[in-house]
Amino acid sequence: MDTNSYIQSLLVTNPIRKTILPQMVRALRLPEGSQGLDAGCGIGHQCLLLAEEIGPAGHVTGLDISAGMLDYGREMVETAKLSERIFFQQGDVTNLPFDNHAFDWIWSVDCAGLVSTEPLSSLSELVRVVKPGGIVAIAAWSSEKLLPGHPRLEARLGATSAGIAPFVQEAKPEWHFLRALGWFNELKLRDIKARIFADNVHAPLNNEIRNALVELFRQRWPDMATELSDDELAEFQRLCLPESPDFILNLPEYYAFFTYTMFWAKVG
Repeated sequence: MDTNSYIQSLLVTNPIRKTILPQMVRALRLPEGSQGLDAGCGIGHQCLLLAEEIGPAGHVTGLDISAGMLDYGREMVETAKLSERIFFQQGDVTNLPFDNHAFDWIWSVDCAGLVSTEPLSSLSELVRVVKPGGIVAIAAWSSEKLLPGHPRLEARLGATSAGIAPFVQEAKPEWHFLRALGWFNELKLRDIKARIFADNVHAPLNNEIRNALVELFRQRWPDMATELSDDELAEFQRLCLPESPDFILNLPEYYAFFTYTMFWAKVG
């Protein structure tokens, strides 16, 4: 997917995260006036939330590897008149371009820890740039139920290569994101916490939420036709494609939920 298409995808799906992400930010109790880093910030939506949480005396740096997404973020921040409080820099979360102990906290959502290779080295890089006593927080989408009444099909879709992405079959179990408590312990972080954050949507769906779910379906289960039986594929096409007369979002009783899991701790 090219950068512009990916940005559009983020914008379309953002409404289903509008409630859950502020809950996560508030749970961290970031100090007012602190300096923090959003590692893997994308187009910068969460930088706005973080800046609001730490107040006008605070500062947020957003880092992402994509120059195109950072350009979008700069325009958004300028429109919000927050350019003095939010700064963007291009870089790789596995090799941060910052000095040791440069920040009071670091936040990374749907980024750090979600690679199919050994996660400790990249997480230790996050820890490196946080001051002693500062907070390291990582979070990721961790579950969903989007096809009410069709648990077998949803389980089958979840078992496809696309459904379990970005984790891959060859990866070690201890590299899975939900094993992050072990990573934090190995890095000798303290006051380790883990919490699940849930949200839901239900009929009647407004256009914004409906469009977000349509895009989420497309994101979650792309290119899985070769892994489904003919009957499973037919059922998927009947229930999950907007052009189908039986599209599941048309149900007057449609309901779905999803969760994020966040791990956070203090640097020793």
